[in-house]
Amino acid sequence: MRVLSSKTVYDGRVVRLRIDRVIEPGNVEATREVVCHRGSVVVLPLLDDGRVLLVRQFRYATGKSLWELVAGGIEQGEAPRAAALRELLEETGYRAGSLDRLFSFYPSPGFLSERMVLFQARGLVRSKACPESDERIRLGRFRRAQLRSMLRSGKIEDGKTLVGVLWLLGSKGAGR
Repeated sequence: MRVLSSKTVYDGRVVRLRIDRVIEPGNVEATREVVCHRGSVVVLPLLDDGRVLLVRQFRYATGKSLWELVAGGIEQGEAPRAAALRELLEETGYRAGSLDRLFSFYPSPGFLSERMVLFQARGLVRSKACPESDERIRLGRFRRAQLRSMLRSGKIEDGKTLVGVLWLLGSKGAGR
């Protein structure tokens, strides 16, 4: 692949939009719109009794509130692990006794550079939540059977949460 030209048409607080003219494999010339993002973390918090913490918050882009795993952007110069610990505390008020990196994935690689890193948090200790000023978060605790039911009924609509919950339900190494 070869980039012929690249132009930033928007540079915001969270994303930057770039338009690239490229030669792709097979010698195909194309124009590609790329949403550039620093990356983010997703945290699958497991309580000692096996329940999973989800957060419910309003998402402007969808016009509704969604059940989601803890997640957030990686700040400039921040390690993914540090971002995961920060987001867990901010959104839930819990600190993790252990935090394991599971895998990373691209949520929408056709146009978005964002890579999400999924972590599993265990040994949770209650502290004090400190959500950002524009976040209104409700916390829910769900057993695996409840998560299966939520998947079947379409109550989990967020992509990163689908990835994490499906991993949990299909993984032997995820505990209970």
